[in-house]
Amino acid sequence: MKKFYSGILLFIAVCIFGQINYTITPSPFNETDQITLTVPGNQIDESAWGVANNAIYIWSWSFDTNYNNSQDCPANGSWNNSNELNKLTYNSTTDSYSLTFTPTAFFSRTGIGRFGFLLKDKTGSHQTSPDIFVNVGVLSLNLTNPLANSLTSVPSGSSINVTATTNVNATFQLKANGAVVNTTSTPSTSYSYSYTVTADANMELIATDVNSSSKNAKFILQIPRNVISEPIPNWIRQGINYSPTDNTKVGLALYAPFKDFVHVIGSFNNWTVNDTYLMKRDTTNPDLYWIELNGLTPSQLYTFQYRTNDLRKVADPFSPQILSSYDDQWISASTYPDLPVFPAGQDFEVSMFKTGQTPYNWQVTNFQRTDKENLVVYELLLRDFTQEKNWQSLINKITYLKNLNINAVELLPVMEFEGNLSWGYNTSFHYALDKAYGTPEKFKEFVDLCHQNGIAVILDVAFNHATGRSPLVRLWNVDPDGDGYGSVAANNPYFNQVPKHSYNVFNDFNHTSPSTKYYVERTLQQWLTEYKIDGFRWDLTKGFTQSCSENDENCTNAYQQDRVDILKYYADKQWGIDPNSYMIFEHLGTDAEEQQWANYRIAEGKGVMLWNKQTEPYNQNTMGYKENSNYDRMDHELHGFTNMHAVGYGESHDEERLMFKNLEYGAINGSYSVKDLNTALNRMKTFGATFFTIPGPKMIWQFGELGYEFSINRCADGSINSGCRTDEKPVAFTLGYDGNLNRKAVYDTWAKIISIRNTYPVFKSKTYTVESNNLANDPDGLITRIYVYDNTITTGVKNVVVLANYNTSAKSVVPYFPYIGQWENLMDNTVSNITSTTAPITLQPGEFRIFGNYTGSLSAVDENSPGRLSLQIADNPVKNDVAKLIYHKVKNGEIVIYDISGKKMDSFRLNNEDGTYELKAGYPAGTYLVHLKSETGIAIQKMIIK
Repeated sequence: MKKFYSGILLFIAVCIFGQINYTITPSPFNETDQITLTVPGNQIDESAWGVANNAIYIWSWSFDTNYNNSQDCPANGSWNNSNELNKLTYNSTTDSYSLTFTPTAFFSRTGIGRFGFLLKDKTGSHQTSPDIFVNVGVLSLNLTNPLANSLTSVPSGSSINVTATTNVNATFQLKANGAVVNTTSTPSTSYSYSYTVTADANMELIATDVNSSSKNAKFILQIPRNVISEPIPNWIRQGINYSPTDNTKVGLALYAPFKDFVHVIGSFNNWTVNDTYLMKRDTTNPDLYWIELNGLTPSQLYTFQYRTNDLRKVADPFSPQILSSYDDQWISASTYPDLPVFPAGQDFEVSMFKTGQTPYNWQVTNFQRTDKENLVVYELLLRDFTQEKNWQSLINKITYLKNLNINAVELLPVMEFEGNLSWGYNTSFHYALDKAYGTPEKFKEFVDLCHQNGIAVILDVAFNHATGRSPLVRLWNVDPDGDGYGSVAANNPYFNQVPKHSYNVFNDFNHTSPSTKYYVERTLQQWLTEYKIDGFRWDLTKGFTQSCSENDENCTNAYQQDRVDILKYYADKQWGIDPNSYMIFEHLGTDAEEQQWANYRIAEGKGVMLWNKQTEPYNQNTMGYKENSNYDRMDHELHGFTNMHAVGYGESHDEERLMFKNLEYGAINGSYSVKDLNTALNRMKTFGATFFTIPGPKMIWQFGELGYEFSINRCADGSINSGCRTDEKPVAFTLGYDGNLNRKAVYDTWAKIISIRNTYPVFKSKTYTVESNNLANDPDGLITRIYVYDNTITTGVKNVVVLANYNTSAKSVVPYFPYIGQWENLMDNTVSNITSTTAPITLQPGEFRIFGNYTGSLSAVDENSPGRLSLQIADNPVKNDVAKLIYHKVKNGEIVIYDISGKKMDSFRLNNEDGTYELKAGYPAGTYLVHLKSETGIAIQKMIIK
């Protein structure tokens, strides 16, 4: 039974019943005959299935006359949503279900030799089992020994009795590897022949009736191999290994428990099964097969697969890149120049290796990462970030990213995934870089360039699961129709047959298995060392438990000790490879569980970061609604984290876009409407002010800085549907968003706020308070106050006060400054003399202010005290080249002007103790220090000339 699933959030719960009875009339039949399939009602327990109105559906697929080339019935629908065309008709009189159809029309093909089917409910929660197969055609051939499409192991020199039956008299012909080895001349309904096996053989039995109609059946006979046991060389481990001393030699190793022997087939042996390439067993670990390939040509590309005794053909799970028979043909030469051609006559995926390669010349070898507490992460999906969708196009945007002042880029998964247009969470080879975005060299160039610009690179990785294309699945799967795909087998050393949590997708890794642990550890090492990645965002960490069931969401969301332990184990392994690498979990679970990781090994400067989703409260504010608008949990202490390890975000790849909801559902108050584009864009500036100024790591989703308003559920035709969640989205650059002044103003505002955050050490402080929608102080709600302070700072900004009005009307906001004195608006450098900490400040709807204690005055005395020396600069920044210097209590005073480098620009004496001096500056635009020297003290102010 072959099924392909494309949705990342597809959850399947299947209840299986035994073999059912059925009838097909007429029988036998040809593919052009109309037939009726009938199933007695007592074969299905409708109450156990929970079906209403007798809603039973057929799921069917067909084969050609050789019983190969399986194709799903076009009318199947999807597994979790069957098509109504395939609903069986219920006959209450006979208590039976039936479906009438003509095979050629039903399957939309001709040359049908067999079809398979099962019955299910509409959502796929219940199904019959095993699959049922029906031969098509008046002549039918039933191979009774061996079974059709089977593999049988027979010692060399031994015989096997090949037997078969037909429904009408026929003559028979038996072939081995294409050569006829036996024929019959007398028509009969039975066949028997003793075949002596001398070599591996692809066998075919052909039956022909009196009308010259033929049917065939195939099977494989295989001779067992004597595998040599020998210690694996110390330079070889699982995967592809290059000899450290000989560039004509490669070592391959495959972990393959429950396999009797393994061959390597590839371009070096014409893809044939040759015992020269039979792998040896390691003596210490007999499940580890290995081989040395010698006499290779340096710099020549070689391709290969492993072929096990049970005919599984797979690429190496530790391939740095693979070639795909499914995806490669759609990759353009501009994205991946000189992409190797997939080997003719092969299928699935193949591995590649090339000795004597020139290593990438890294320009940055000692990149200094930003402390995790100060990260500003830009999350992006390359597929939707540029129109070209490749590494070079992202390299071309490095200035755009740098000028936003972010210090980390987080890429949605770039490991080999199914298809070329994906979010990347349908990973099949975690170790391999997907070719859809370009070459490994270009990816390294992007990482190197990011490091040159002070930007870390974090990779999203989905270790919760793997798709059916993964060799770790296909080596041990249940494959009844022989197409290479199927469900996880009971002996699979990597995956659970039945998922152990309610968030299962694709195939569920068992993270208590040593095999899985090794696979994960090696994958971490590959990306951290080969590509110099700075860390990982671990997707769906709730799936790392073995303690729940696929139907128990409460269990999955609750504290699970095994999950705590296994993720600490992985943390130790990742930090063992790269001690300072970032580790971020998308857990979104209980505080009690997340504390275990956030506070883990923090005395060593470590600890895991956890995603801190605040989408709904932030969006309520930007839309103008006070309900559920409190985002105080941006504070790490409210999670019980010792350090700032909560990665706050309002948008991510998984969340609806803030601007979409602003424009779709925003509040309206008279002429003020959040649904107005420019109004909504201005409110996104305020989002930035109340987001980036909160200490601790932050994350933004691509194009939020340009007010990107297309829904996460936008379809290609512009409609909105949850089924289009992972579809391609319009590219902001292609739409010209970065050239739109109002959208660019959001970018510039965020860049300025991030720059302020990066400039002042106070924003690294663990002492801060977030007050959002504090109804005690603001009955109308939607007022934000953020207080950041560090009393250990002796010079410079040590206090920050952020005020914001998310209402749809102007509000008088009480600032509650911590003390009176001069406070600077850090966005425009204007200075206010605050004489009352509670004097209201009027903020227009959607307006914000970011204040820092003014540090331009370095008076030796408190200039706010009565009778003390003071200096102020009115209308600062200075306009029209005239600066008004207001001074008090000056005795024998002198003004000296310096530029920011310390160069003296001017000086003059003051004749009065109190007064105003109009300074005709005439200086170039810039920042200057105005020194007032007096017998009563010294005062210094910062003067800005525009």
